[in-house]
Amino acid sequence: MFSNRFTETFGVEHPIVCGGMTAVGKAELISAVAEAGALGFLTALTQPTPESLAQEISRCRDMTDKPFGVNLTILPTINPVPYDEYRDVIIDSGVKVVETAGANPAAHLPAFKAAGVKVVHKAVAVRHAVKAQELGVDAVSIDGFECAGHPGDDDVPGLVLIPAAARALEIPIIASGGFATGAGLVAALALGADAINMGTRFVATTEAPVHRAVKDQIVANTERDTVIVFRKFRNSARVARNSVSEEILEISAREGATFEDIAHLASGARGRARVLEQGDVEGGMWWASQAQGLIHEVASCREVVDTIVGEARRITRERLGSQLVG
Repeated sequence: MFSNRFTETFGVEHPIVCGGMTAVGKAELISAVAEAGALGFLTALTQPTPESLAQEISRCRDMTDKPFGVNLTILPTINPVPYDEYRDVIIDSGVKVVETAGANPAAHLPAFKAAGVKVVHKAVAVRHAVKAQELGVDAVSIDGFECAGHPGDDDVPGLVLIPAAARALEIPIIASGGFATGAGLVAALALGADAINMGTRFVATTEAPVHRAVKDQIVANTERDTVIVFRKFRNSARVARNSVSEEILEISAREGATFEDIAHLASGARGRARVLEQGDVEGGMWWASQAQGLIHEVASCREVVDTIVGEARRITRERLGSQLVG
């Protein structure tokens, strides 16, 4: 029922994506997403070296023979990242779909295209999505204001951003930000998207390589349990509401505050170690979207995907079908 140009282009059963999530996009999660009929992305920079990425791709292949991709997030860093080497590992490993994010992916597109790799680029604004289409990417993942991570500074929610992007683009669109249910899938398709991307929903699965306490906290949280940090520093980010993110907000509001004043609280290494690995949900900053308010249980990836697809089919058949006239 939900076969479309997205499923046909990327060779998957369902128009559902698990986009790249640092420290979470590992083989045990992404192989389970693939086995459920969706498209998942290992995160290249979760692996400390290009060689370890090659090993993780191989490990994922040992767990599934279905399609999966790799996320390559390109950001300015204090210590140089060998992006070209990560790119070459992706190509040499035979991965056929890549999700790029962060900076302009133009420098890497010729190599990906020459190797027959399809590229999905993540964007937070229509103008950025249009630019990506002009560069030759195969699809765009458009992030509404509801999303975890970096929604940009325009504050445009998906209800407006998705149809605005659909009007401007000719390539497939993946709607991202606040999706966790079959109703959301139906809504995204109605707004002009070809698929949905879910991050927070897939973190709250049995296969996600994070501490159970984090998954249980996502279930316990509501749609109000996120905050936007770093806005003052032109790097807005949506994270889970806890004592650390609240402290980041309080310090940032002080006159003359700089990022250095909150760097120890915002450390990604701190969040990974204390929160994701040790399960101290108050121990660091961690990413979560407003979709928390729609997540009511920890389930397997297959259960999540099957439930969403089943609900979407029922809505389409029963609720919408019964209201069609003429």
